[in-house]
Amino acid sequence: MLNYSKEELLQLGAEITTREIYQQPDVWKEAFAAYKDHVPAIAQFLAEIAEKHSYIKVILTGAGTSAYVGDTLLPYFTSIYDERQWNFSSVATTDLVAGPLNHFQKEVPTVLVSFARSGNSPESVAAVDLAKDLVDELYQITITCAADGKLAQQAQGDDRNLLLLQPSRSNDAGFAMTSSFTSMMLTALLVFDKANLEEKEEKFATLSRLTEEVLGKDQEVQDLVGLDFDRVIYLGAGSFFGLAHEAQLKILELTAGQVATMYESPVGFRHGPKSLINDNTVVLVFGSNNDYTRQYDLDLVKEVAGDKIARKVIYLGEKVEELDDVHQVPLGCGGVLSDIYRVFPYIAYAQLFALLTSLKVENKPDTPSPTGTVNRVVQGVIIHEFSK
Repeated sequence: MLNYSKEELLQLGAEITTREIYQQPDVWKEAFAAYKDHVPAIAQFLAEIAEKHSYIKVILTGAGTSAYVGDTLLPYFTSIYDERQWNFSSVATTDLVAGPLNHFQKEVPTVLVSFARSGNSPESVAAVDLAKDLVDELYQITITCAADGKLAQQAQGDDRNLLLLQPSRSNDAGFAMTSSFTSMMLTALLVFDKANLEEKEEKFATLSRLTEEVLGKDQEVQDLVGLDFDRVIYLGAGSFFGLAHEAQLKILELTAGQVATMYESPVGFRHGPKSLINDNTVVLVFGSNNDYTRQYDLDLVKEVAGDKIARKVIYLGEKVEELDDVHQVPLGCGGVLSDIYRVFPYIAYAQLFALLTSLKVENKPDTPSPTGTVNRVVQGVIIHEFSK
């Protein structure tokens, strides 16, 4: 990145995070290969559930960034499945633990899909325990990056729990989740996407190429980061709404709150949140490839750029002619890649932007919390006993 040597990145406290952002295309190859090895087991696991139950509730869950995996995937899954049989929802473990009866029902067959980098977060472990206690017909898919984590260990030997371990390098050593987020998201997408294996391989090849191109834009991103700003807003619709949540968290985490952040949908942004824009604000929009949705994206982009208040408006997506005063980041895929597969190059751009912003404010991306009050694996959580 920017011709930094390893020694220079170590001095800046950025070597781990930089490496883990740039390694993602290679890590994804390992995740895809692991998925292919598990295709028969995955198919059998899901088929047996569908054969036994006419209605299945699927809860995508995790804490923090892991929760945003489900938030990002949910719109796509709900669009391709008949909700009269497979009813998908995305609920953070933090919400499952705080209000279990809002989500777990005794007589409703449920598949709990857990996303976890370490598998040791107190809420993630407690959410599984609650599900086991409250749901009669419970199945689990555990997607985690740590073989020695509690969730992975609990899945061993449980024929109702499909364990899909991620490549060891995805278990990010840095503070911020980067490889872990994208690797788990890719695996879950491959598991539930109804496309055949050949189609998935074609899409994977395209998203990998686009991500490599994005990661090669480090100087372009550095030039944008060099602008005078202290607020960053991410906007996205559909799957990009959950992705925008993750993107804004990356800047918040890596700058230790020195840069104010928020996220919204392009249409929802006008309803109050637009008030955050001032002349020290960068607005980044994840552009949809859906013709209908893109109209709303571009309406908002043109409106914000036309207001001439924001420091810079950045638009990621297909090249748009006559988009004045907007920095465009075009994807060279001819519009063939659907939104759910675009999340990978998009979030790589956001990760790079957050990393360089952290260095700009002279923070240490690998250990960004100077007080130590925020930790890689959350601490200080008390799990209270729940009585049915």
